[in-house]
Amino acid sequence: MGWNAHDIPDLTNRVAVVTGANSGLGLESARELARAGAKVFMAARNTDRAEAARRDILADLPDADLDVLELDLASLRSVRSAASALAGATERLDILVNNAGVMGIPRRLTEDGFEMQLGTNHFGHFALTALLIDLLRAADAARVVTVTSTGRNYAARLDPEDLSMEGSYDPWRAYGRSKRANFHFALALHRRLEEAGSSVASLAAHPGFSNTNLQATSFEESRGGSQRFFHEAVRRVGMAPDEGALSQLRAATDTGASSGEFYTPRWVNFGPPERRPFLSFSARPSDLDLLWDVSEQATGITFDVV
Repeated sequence: MGWNAHDIPDLTNRVAVVTGANSGLGLESARELARAGAKVFMAARNTDRAEAARRDILADLPDADLDVLELDLASLRSVRSAASALAGATERLDILVNNAGVMGIPRRLTEDGFEMQLGTNHFGHFALTALLIDLLRAADAARVVTVTSTGRNYAARLDPEDLSMEGSYDPWRAYGRSKRANFHFALALHRRLEEAGSSVASLAAHPGFSNTNLQATSFEESRGGSQRFFHEAVRRVGMAPDEGALSQLRAATDTGASSGEFYTPRWVNFGPPERRPFLSFSARPSDLDLLWDVSEQATGITFDVV
């Protein structure tokens, strides 16, 4: 039958942060982490929707320990504020699920001038993780799970001279680039943590073809033909959000999971979560180093794991 939410171990006294916890995969991840006993910070840009999501979980789990955390990943100012709020609310962080994202939208820029998909999906999470590293180190064996996508396979190599994609923007190339960055970030962070002898683990996961509001938002904002196709397809054959969230939940909680591993649905985009190998050329050390350097320069944050 495969790994499912019933396999999540007891998480009593653990502290977790889930980005994009107001809907979809983030909501279901927050729900299951709370069900297992964790205190969960539900990070989201729209706090009204996050509060509604919190009430939804409490209706199912009246004893759940949940706090809403305002976080707009498209604003480094907001990322810093959220990290500061967390530092004042908890002494450690056991689980960080970098889940939130946007997909296939028309070109626009973040508050800091980044192309929106790269800025939200990667730079925001890079900055958040860097600013929370002290809290992660304070836990016994913290885990960072960064969510990628099969869309990463359709991206060209990161061009540091064309981060904004001005004059060359394509919504799906931009999305693929951001999801490749997520994958490379998870592996680059793992490598640095391992070299430092850190107890913090970094893993990657992708949810497969999951029916969430990601596709609906993509279509609503773009009205493009390909966005319409994916919106309709995922409504017809996509996995439910609670199924799609299992890959990241397994990466975050399975006692047998290790840093540097990658969890995906069994049949690429469908099925229960399993650990999957990845080809070495998809994560060349030079590409990992390039992404790290570009991310530090873009965000202005030096990410020291020790």
